[in-house]
Amino acid sequence: MIPPGFIQELLARADIVEVVGRHVTLKKSGGDWKGLCPFHGEKTPSFYVVPDKQFYNCFGCGVHGDAIRFLTEFTGATFVEAVEDLAQQLGMQVPEEERSPEERERAKAAKERQQTLTEVLAKAAAHYKAKLKADARAVAYLKGRGLSGEIAARFGLGYAPEGWRGLASVYPRYDDPLLTESGLVIVTGDEGEEQKRYDRFRDRIMFPIRSVQGEVIGFGGRVLDKGEPKYLNSPETPVFSKGRELYGLFEARQALRAKGYCLVVEGYMDVVALAQMGFANAVATLGTACTAEHVQKLLRFTDSIVFSFDGDAAGRRAAARALEAALPHASDTRSFRFLFLPTEHDPDSYIREHGQSGFESYVAQALPLSRQLADLAREGCDLGTAEGRARFVAQAKPLWLQLPDGALKLQVAGELAALAQLPGEELMALFTGVRPGAARSAARGARGGAPRAPRRAPRAAIRGPADNVAWALAGHAEGWLQLSDADHELLSAQPGWHGEFFRWLDREVQEHGAQPWATLRVALAGLEWAAPVLALIDANDPALQPALEDLPVLMNQLQKDRIRAEISPLLGRR
Repeated sequence: MIPPGFIQELLARADIVEVVGRHVTLKKSGGDWKGLCPFHGEKTPSFYVVPDKQFYNCFGCGVHGDAIRFLTEFTGATFVEAVEDLAQQLGMQVPEEERSPEERERAKAAKERQQTLTEVLAKAAAHYKAKLKADARAVAYLKGRGLSGEIAARFGLGYAPEGWRGLASVYPRYDDPLLTESGLVIVTGDEGEEQKRYDRFRDRIMFPIRSVQGEVIGFGGRVLDKGEPKYLNSPETPVFSKGRELYGLFEARQALRAKGYCLVVEGYMDVVALAQMGFANAVATLGTACTAEHVQKLLRFTDSIVFSFDGDAAGRRAAARALEAALPHASDTRSFRFLFLPTEHDPDSYIREHGQSGFESYVAQALPLSRQLADLAREGCDLGTAEGRARFVAQAKPLWLQLPDGALKLQVAGELAALAQLPGEELMALFTGVRPGAARSAARGARGGAPRAPRRAPRAAIRGPADNVAWALAGHAEGWLQLSDADHELLSAQPGWHGEFFRWLDREVQEHGAQPWATLRVALAGLEWAAPVLALIDANDPALQPALEDLPVLMNQLQKDRIRAEISPLLGRR
């Protein structure tokens, strides 16, 4: 864990103009600096860097933050990686708390191992790229697919020649264990004369898979002619995991901002062909279903995602898995849509037949998440019968419950109620277990009406346990990592702004590490639900802020409140 005090000192020493200026051309504008925003396409500069406040802001797309946030947003680095990068630039040593010398040594060795593997893979990528230029058959194949030399160079495409030991001429030792660990060479048999080594990729077009930092972490290889498998991926390695990585994300980063959405497709060739045709905002999963980690990674770059699938049964199954990955992240300000192509087309063939405008129009007709949820829930259900509608409700419930609290969740409930031919209140009772009468009583109270037979005076002026937990974690974000999974679920399920804040904090800590309140405050600014959080911190005496050691007591109070709320209806209390 990086101490918050070090983060504050790092930001105080950093010159944000210098940090941003390494990546963006800036010109002096009064006391500030301005340039073309790197996060969305524009012709007139609306991106400003304010040295006095060590802050950047774009009046065009709204991105803003400090030097660390710029590095995480622009380069795709994690919070810890951005801190280490900035500290190295300033000649500062990042302190490490709560880790023994042995743990630090292991972490250092693992990082050096990963760096070595990416260097090995980069050398292979350069070899494959050179072989592509020298092989007329491979070049002809790519030209036949409509790809230019420029687009092939942009994605670093290459060719792995025929032959079992083509990489033997690339590395000093073909028996180097790193070649096996990186997935480039396959070893069979026991050690000795019986052991065989050969290249994994042979006679294939090679697609380097890059991390969001641009490092080569693996490969995908496609056969030129007939053969199986059509696509062959690198195996899981210390630097490559198919369930976490997306092909083309490094190349698509700026296009995601310019286009305003990400198009998730199923193949490497689709990504490259779409980029050739003007849709550089496409990425592809690596032969696996779309995962929650894929969605989280994409949401660092855009709030709008379109999943593209074939219109057959396999495509529908893949769409169902993508929906489940997206549901927990479908807040009111995000958009998830689902595109099903005609069975005779993939994205590449569709855009070539119908043109850019035709494909753009087809994307605009993609189903919204709410419709996809309803369509999935009604599979196998005859909504013309009571039994079919009951089954529809049963299938919709687990999907609906995954949505975060907010207006979208209520809107979806209303649409599902109409399809089920149920009053909205009755459907909510089936979904949540809260009786309609209790919901009406709560609604009257929310509107200011006097609750029936009140047992205690209202506590409007008193901070509740959720308030105190939010206050404690805002000032000590590292406390989130000390809580259990059950605690995380309890906090994330809190209604209103509390749940929004806790879910947001979970994403921030997972993606950027524990950050000081000064950094979190900048990130919160502008979020539509964040005003109560800022008021909670700003309007109260800092001396009264709960400490980290108070968290167990606060969580215990919150748990008791939850249990009390669950059993009260059973006891007939209002």
